[in-house]
Amino acid sequence: MAKIKNVAVQMDHVAGINIAGDSTFAMSLEAQARGYKLFHYTPERLSFRDGNLYATVEPMVLRDVKGDHFELGAPERLDLSTMDVILLRQDPPFDMAYITSTHLLERIHPKTLVVNDPAWVRNSPEKIFVTEFADLMPKTLITKDAGEIRRFRDEMGDIILKPLYGNGGAGVFHSTRDDRNLSSLLEMFGQLFREPFIAQQYLPDVRKGDKRILLVDGEPVGAINRVPAEHDSRSNMHVGGRAEATELTAREIEICKRIGPALRERGFLFVGIDVIGDYMTEINVTSPTGIREVRKFGGADIAALLWDAIERKRV
Repeated sequence: MAKIKNVAVQMDHVAGINIAGDSTFAMSLEAQARGYKLFHYTPERLSFRDGNLYATVEPMVLRDVKGDHFELGAPERLDLSTMDVILLRQDPPFDMAYITSTHLLERIHPKTLVVNDPAWVRNSPEKIFVTEFADLMPKTLITKDAGEIRRFRDEMGDIILKPLYGNGGAGVFHSTRDDRNLSSLLEMFGQLFREPFIAQQYLPDVRKGDKRILLVDGEPVGAINRVPAEHDSRSNMHVGGRAEATELTAREIEICKRIGPALRERGFLFVGIDVIGDYMTEINVTSPTGIREVRKFGGADIAALLWDAIERKRV
């Protein structure tokens, strides 16, 4: 097994993260605890020249102390192929900038192990990858055709409408059968997004919570339930959702068993799926979160389990 020494983290700037709930911070802390040297860079610092991929990086030291959680060294230009592991962890939007970074990182993977595999990240958008498991999903429509969306709502009654490449609960709307704002909403979406939209059957079980289940190398390792605020349809914690401890149901274990082989085939070492009631709504492969929340409620040390899996891949 090849020993890991150097780990680069492609992320949003470390100064802006909330360490209490940031999974990238948890992963990086565990890497540091194992003696790996950390290097920090943001995606715009990538450069590709003459077949080589470079980034302007800063050596990074982390502390689990709010308000004093990081220290960065002097910037240096680094050939990223000299790294043992790169964590691909910047937040979406999953736009052309994000896609371009996956193309560039693909040039050095798997000699330098990129987590998650950049080619499969690019080819597995969270709200599209999940459609490979249609029988595990709520009824779903992907389109920009307003007439199709109206027919879908007429059939379903209540629907959720959201941008196809959005994240974090931004732009998520609950439209009821008698909602007279749907036409205006579709006009607004049409002006904001070039891509199709996604409409899904509204699941009343969301009031009981939207469960985030974390998987390492295709196996479930922990979960939290995210309960929406009383006057919101979204359960995302940064828009007011409340995290609570939970256990996996038989149905959720079945879902994980079904998708596990596909995750392993694509090199997805760390994934977060969203489950409402009996249905999976998303497979998050870009920068899934939940590590620190699971640990807070007495669950597994998922950062440690992830690095165990990464070390097994470095052969």
